[in-house]
Amino acid sequence: MSKVKIVTDSGARFSESELKEFDMQIVPLSVEIDGTIYQDGVSITSEKFLDLMKESKELPHTSQPSIGSFQEAYEKAADGDEDVEILSLHISSGLSGTVNAASQASALVRNKVVAFDTRSADRSEAFVVLAAARVAAAGGSMEEVLAAAEKARDETYIYLSFRTLDNMVAGGRLSKTQGLIGNLLNIKVGAFVDKEGKVDVAVKGRGMKTLNKFNDDVIEKMKGFKTMKHIGVSHAGIPEEAQALADRLNEIWPDIDILVSTTSPLISTHTGLGALAILFEAE
Repeated sequence: MSKVKIVTDSGARFSESELKEFDMQIVPLSVEIDGTIYQDGVSITSEKFLDLMKESKELPHTSQPSIGSFQEAYEKAADGDEDVEILSLHISSGLSGTVNAASQASALVRNKVVAFDTRSADRSEAFVVLAAARVAAAGGSMEEVLAAAEKARDETYIYLSFRTLDNMVAGGRLSKTQGLIGNLLNIKVGAFVDKEGKVDVAVKGRGMKTLNKFNDDVIEKMKGFKTMKHIGVSHAGIPEEAQALADRLNEIWPDIDILVSTTSPLISTHTGLGALAILFEAE
């Protein structure tokens, strides 16, 4: 039976224990701020990125890893064994072209490589990757590992809120007039990632009461699932609020270890400072 190795990208959020437990190659995404290019998790941390984004002259630019970076990761994962098969799981194609670069790189190595779109990001991307990694670590075939990834992808959800429209304007998702009016009226936005991996707006309203109600509604939806498997809370520069939300969720699901983390530069670039997300896997 062929051994299956896991490759992913730095858009996924893992705990230190998970990184130690599973044999995974993580390819860093890239971000450019005021002419300087950084590799996520290598030459810049998520926290440092937020500091630089606050002071940047223009919206940072993000990009998928090079094809050569994937080739290097695949060769390292295979370690010279042509019987090794590689499952390369990546951030949603609705947010980045990373999975396409991963697929193109598969032609450059001798090993079989399957590129997989998690249609997710951040901690939810990690839920899909970890589901695959557990089966791979247990000696599962590529078919079994893929089935685990597909099941986790179907059971994964992201709900996020953001408080400023500046990055949406700079990124071309809103006109300057819409952004100005929105900021003047103190408009807040609640959104979700659909099953195609794209961000859809769920609610818009004035003030924090809009986001508080949005989070209340998300928690009520979570209570409707038969089994809650995993939960994560991620943020862009508001760690205290993120921890308070995690504490609230842990009162309802005390047996779940909730990872609270700063989101990746790619997500922070889209949402702007003050974003907050509830991410979970449930059936």
